[in-house]
Amino acid sequence: MNFLTNLFKHKKSSSVRPLAQLEFLEVDMHNHLLPGIDDGSSSVKNSINYIQALQRLGLKKFICTPHIMAGVHPNNKSTIEEAQVALVKGLKDSGNETPIFAAAEHMIDDGLSALIQQDELCVMPGGYVLIEMSYLSESKALFHTILEIQNLGYKPILAHPERYGYYHNNFNIYKQIKDAGCLLQLNLLSLSRYYGVDTKAIAMTLLKSGMYDFVGTDLHHERHLEALQKIVEKYPIREMLKTSPILNQSLSDYFDNSKSQGIAG
Repeated sequence: MNFLTNLFKHKKSSSVRPLAQLEFLEVDMHNHLLPGIDDGSSSVKNSINYIQALQRLGLKKFICTPHIMAGVHPNNKSTIEEAQVALVKGLKDSGNETPIFAAAEHMIDDGLSALIQQDELCVMPGGYVLIEMSYLSESKALFHTILEIQNLGYKPILAHPERYGYYHNNFNIYKQIKDAGCLLQLNLLSLSRYYGVDTKAIAMTLLKSGMYDFVGTDLHHERHLEALQKIVEKYPIREMLKTSPILNQSLSDYFDNSKSQGIAG
């Protein structure tokens, strides 16, 4: 009886994946952890709780990317830096020295055009600029925006392309975006059915085709965190991502003492 009990205990324990299996990424380069400035974390306390939970999953450094969206989340460098300063102070007061870098997730809209003209983009470490489109309709300005960002000397990244349903039946558009020099970022939640079966299907197709360059949690709230924890427990994340040249770890080198405490751009 003892032999059988130990055998089944071993089988059960071996099926549980290590909680910190995101450690190989080092950097979460897309999240909404800055407090009180968009539809993400509502307070410094919540932000710290989220960061501590993500650290237990293995992530070590965070590039915070609050929305900049005309008429909805009218953020700018000043509002983002204020939220970053509050979060860094809260972390230090709690004895947590987690490196935090502030950038933004820029919606392709008239407001972004103005930021590009003024060279006021919130740039990620390495000169990357994170952009997104509406989930409802394709932005006709996508390729023009990609070119304008490149003309400023920056490298555009399109956030969660798998979530744009209007592209799901046109795989060639993803190739066109990549050929234009725009990198692609996968949401970890898309590896499950969190956003739906179709989103998971196209995410897996892009992943297996080697199309993704970065991975982010895109964490906004507690439901996202709980879903991420389940994904880490259920899926062999590192193995799944091997088919794409994921560059998250390369961002770690930019987190020196001066940059990790200031907004880029």
